[in-house]
Formats: sequence, structure tokens, C-alpha cells
Amino acid sequence: MEMSLTLLALALIAISGVPGLMARRRDSWGQSIATILTVSGSVMGLVGGFVALVTGRVSMARLPGIWPGLPLHLRMDSLTAFFTVLIFLMAAAGSVYGHGYWRQAKHPTTGRKLRFLYGLLIASMVVVTLAYDALAFLLAWEIMALTSYFLIATEDHKPECRQAAWVYFVATHIGTLALFAMFALLHDASGTFLLLPIPVAAGLGIETAIFLLALIGFGLKAGIMPLHFWLPGAHANAPSHISALLSGVLIKIGIYGLLRILTLLPNPPAVWGVLILMLGTANALLGVMFALGQHDIKRLLAYHSIENIGIILMGLGLALIGLAAHRPVWVVLGIAGCLLHVWNHGLFKSLLFFSAGSVVHATDTRDIDSFGGLAKRMPWSAGLFMIGAIAICGLPPLNGFISELLVYLGLIRPAANVAAGGWAAVALGAGALTVVGALAVACFVKVFGAVFLGVGRTDVTAKAHESPMSMIGPMTVLAGVCALIGIAPIVVVLPLGHAAAAWTGDAAVPRRLAAALHWETLTIISTSFAAALVILMFAVRATRRHAMVPRVPTWACGYARPSSRMQYTAASFAQLLVGLLRWVLCPVTHGKEPWQLFAPSVQRHTDVPDFITDRVGFKAWNQFKRWLMPVRRVQQGSVQEYLLYMLLALFLLLGSLIPIESIFMHVMGR
Repeated sequence: MEMSLTLLALALIAISGVPGLMARRRDSWGQSIATILTVSGSVMGLVGGFVALVTGRVSMARLPGIWPGLPLHLRMDSLTAFFTVLIFLMAAAGSVYGHGYWRQAKHPTTGRKLRFLYGLLIASMVVVTLAYDALAFLLAWEIMALTSYFLIATEDHKPECRQAAWVYFVATHIGTLALFAMFALLHDASGTFLLLPIPVAAGLGIETAIFLLALIGFGLKAGIMPLHFWLPGAHANAPSHISALLSGVLIKIGIYGLLRILTLLPNPPAVWGVLILMLGTANALLGVMFALGQHDIKRLLAYHSIENIGIILMGLGLALIGLAAHRPVWVVLGIAGCLLHVWNHGLFKSLLFFSAGSVVHATDTRDIDSFGGLAKRMPWSAGLFMIGAIAICGLPPLNGFISELLVYLGLIRPAANVAAGGWAAVALGAGALTVVGALAVACFVKVFGAVFLGVGRTDVTAKAHESPMSMIGPMTVLAGVCALIGIAPIVVVLPLGHAAAAWTGDAAVPRRLAAALHWETLTIISTSFAAALVILMFAVRATRRHAMVPRVPTWACGYARPSSRMQYTAASFAQLLVGLLRWVLCPVTHGKEPWQLFAPSVQRHTDVPDFITDRVGFKAWNQFKRWLMPVRRVQQGSVQEYLLYMLLALFLLLGSLIPIESIFMHVMGR
């Protein structure tokens, strides 16, 4: 039943945007049909996914392929279902949100193609998770890459959108080349294109090659530093509900691919886990550091995606080390924290991108320093953004705290166990995770204060308005799920245990996960804490409502007429931390600081460019273009000259094949 529901959901979502293609540009009925089909399909997919998660059953399907004799094999187990549940939930939320955010009447030139590609992207991600052979996987992977490229370039009249889309296009196809090589090695080792475990006799060398290729191919999709260079620009320039899908779901497909390939490699050595743990720690630290220096609200959230991918990798690295060291508790805590943070990050990061999109929708800008005082005009968006901020900082009683707690407990286990010996060094990751949480709190205090508190800094806040219910509704649902997992974490133990068991192949994992923590006690504590917060909030409101609060002018340090320019901006709030991290962030300051008395008005701001994209990638590309400038002389616009070039190139190719063929025949004959 679960496979049938998932395939039916897949078909409905894939065709959801087709009716709208036949509508006129300003007709909205195609948008309504797309939303209805996407939500209906997502509900079916969620039912199928939860059935597979709760029962732990494995189901198979075989579909006719593009080429005769090469059918597509699909397989659904608990690990697959764990990811499809996230995909379908975000698909429904993003579709409803997009109905208000990207109305057809307001975007007549891009609305139809966006919805058509949105359905294809969702369907391709589901097929990637279901794929049980290399052909189905790569076919769906390429559709996913192309549709996400066109979605990032939705507003292709803007140069920054085109640039972000092309950077993503190059990155994703570099990763695809690595995956082609990886599947070729898998076929060589196992003798089949089915995703079956390779025999132990294949040797550690070929296993390591497969692992490294998977780390590159899937790491590019997941945004693992330094392969993250496409991510900040793509997340910042895509429409906000597409940014939520990219951050909440798409980059998790890279994590899924890495998890799935690791199930095919027997007896992974500890060095793999150490490598992934180190990459995860670097990702988490650098991601949150670079987020601190950003002034674009969506670009800031993009760097926090890199941070949270690092936390996911820390859990995975711990699980691999536990497998090599034969420490089942490390394995259970590591993989459970890894998987649960996949869900949690998808939930609260989508909520944050939706909330940021609500602000952008109301003000038409992403510059944090242009905002201020929006909580008065947009109370729902402000409150929901705060819930997402608390969750992403890993604070109780929301869901981010639960998954980070699992990873944290797993990392400090080696330090508490003297018999662990040299693995006590793994506990250093726990210290790094603590630093990441503190920096995340500082970053979101900056964002929330600069965007929603104080008074408006520019005229854009004067026209701000609360978003429609079609946007507030999905945000409220995601906030509710974040609260549910945080307040009652016991509800995720069963599905989480089955998904972890599907990855490890150990049927005892659900029982070990249930015994690893006192889930009932944790649920009681979280529920009590949440109830105390709610009671305190209502008590404060009731006290303020009945109290006689005098109204007096704000003390303004001697200034008779305080203005909005006197309040902290995002840049000034983060100046101290950015200065302390200057050796990593290398900020660039524009404008001179005035030193003289009665100085004239000056403008001064600081940027933190990405060290891979801005400092290396674009500079290298511009230099490469300068080197190729002389070659442009051959472009004369003459068809005859172009035909001559093609003929000469053909002769050169044929001439080069003759010595290659003779060498090959000589080697084969010998």
C-alpha cells in the first residue's frame, strides 16, 4: 500500500503544473489546480511514508524504462520513507505558501513555469530516494538538477539570478560526473547496476574510491565546505518558497545519497568517520561564522544551512566511528541525531525562509539594515520567525534541541568512557557544537532585533503589511510541528528507530534507541517547560493590561530628538564578533571612518565575501575570460569560416585517433 500511495502521489504532483500551462498568463485557475493536486498528492505520500516508517516494511516496484530491457527498479524502506515524508510535507507547505507569495496575476511571465517546474522537482526528488538502480537514480538526479536550475533562475531578467543559477548548474554537473564514476565502480565491484552491497572481496581500495566519489558528488549537492560555493547565491536569489525547498529538502537529498551509498560498503574504516566528523565540525563553525557577517537576510539563512549540514555530518561521522569501534551506543546516538536533524532542519529552516519571504514580500528588499520595527506591522510573521530562530539555535522546548542533544550526548560518550582510549578526542566535537550554538544565538538576536524591533530605518518599512493567510497558514503548521517534536520527542522514537535500523541493518537499533534516553522523562520535562513559558507569557500580558504604566519620553543620552539612525544596525551589532573572527572572515570595509570633529556625513559598511566563490572562483573565472579574449577574433559571423573550422577540427580528431588505435591494438595484441 505504501508504494502504491507514493507512486500515485508522485504522479499527481508531477502533473500538477501541466493544466496551468494551457491557461492565459493572468488567469489564476491553473495556480489553484496546481495547489490542489500538490496538496492532495502530498497527503497521499505522507500516509504512505508514515505507514512504511511505523511498520518498517520494505516494498518494491518495477517500471518500464526508457530503453528496452532496462526497467527502472524502485524500493521503499524506512530510510527512504523518512526522507519522502519530509519531501511531501514541504511540497504541500511550499505550494500553499506560493499561492499567496507568487500570485499568477502579479507574476504573469514566470508563474506558470514556476509551478510546472516545482511539481517536476518534487517528483524527481521522490524518485531519487526510491531509486534502486543506477539508471533510475541518475535519470531522476539529472531532472532534479535541471528543474532546480530553472527555478533558481525564475527571475532571469536579473543578472544576479542568472549568475547564481549558472554557478549552481556548473556545481551540480561536476557532482554528477563524480556520481557517474562512482556508479561505474559500484558496477565493477558488484556486477550489477542494482544498488546492492558490494562483496567484501572487492577490497578496501575500491571501497575508498567509491566513498570519496560519493562524498564529492553528494557533498556538492549538500553544500559541504568547500563544495558549498553554489549555495549562498542560489538560496538568496530564488523565490522564497523555492529557497525553503532548496534548503529544507534539496540539500538533504545529498545527505540521503551519502547515507544510501554507505549502506552498500561493508565494514567502513574509522578514518571515514573521522573525515566526515572533521568536515561536519568545520562546516558548522564556518557556516555560522559567515552567517554573522551577512546583511542579506536570505543569504544569512543560506549560511545557516551550511552550519546545520555540518551538525548532520557530525552525527553521521560519529555513527561511522561507532561502527568501526564496535560501540553500538555511539552508532545509535549518531545516526539518530543525524536523521532527526534532517527532519528538524527541514522544518525550522523552511519556516525561517517562509518568514523571511513574508518580510521580502511586504518590503521588496532583502537588506537587513533597511528594516526595523516590523513586529508592529507584521506580528504573525515576527512571532513565527522567532519560533524558527529558537529552534535553529537548539534551545528548548523546540525540535532543534532534541536532535542536537542526541549528537551532543553521542560526542561526549567517548570522554565519559575510559575504555574508549584514543576516541576520547571525538569529544572535542561536543565543544565545537556548543560554540556553534552560542554563535547561532548571537546571529539570530542580531537578525530579529534589526528586522522586527526598534523603529523603521528606511521608508520601505512604512509600506509593510502582514502576509495573507495562504502564507501564514503553512508557516503556522511548520511551527506547530517544530513545537510537537520539541515538546513530545517520544512521538519520533518509533519512526526514527526504524529509519536508523534501515541504515545500520541492525534490527536491535529501535530497542537501543528507546533505551539510550529516558524519552518519557524528557517529554514530561519539555512539556512542563513549554507550559511554564506559556503561563508566564499570559501572566505578563495580563499584568501589563491591568497595570498603570506611565508614558514618559525615552532617555536618549542627552539628545533632544532621537532618530532611527541612533539604534543598532545588524552590522554594528555584529561588529565585535566579526572583528574577533577577522582572521577567518576577512571582512572588506567600504568607506572611511571619520575622525575629525564635526565630520561631514559619510557612508561606511562592511561586507563578508565568501572565500570560495567571491575570493577564488569569480576571480579565476574573470582571469580565464581575459585569457580567452584573443580567441574571440575567430568569431567573424561568416558561416563559411565556421564550416571551415568544423572541417579542420574533424581532420584533427580523425588524425589523433589513428595513433591511439594503433597503440591500443599493440597493447591488446601483446
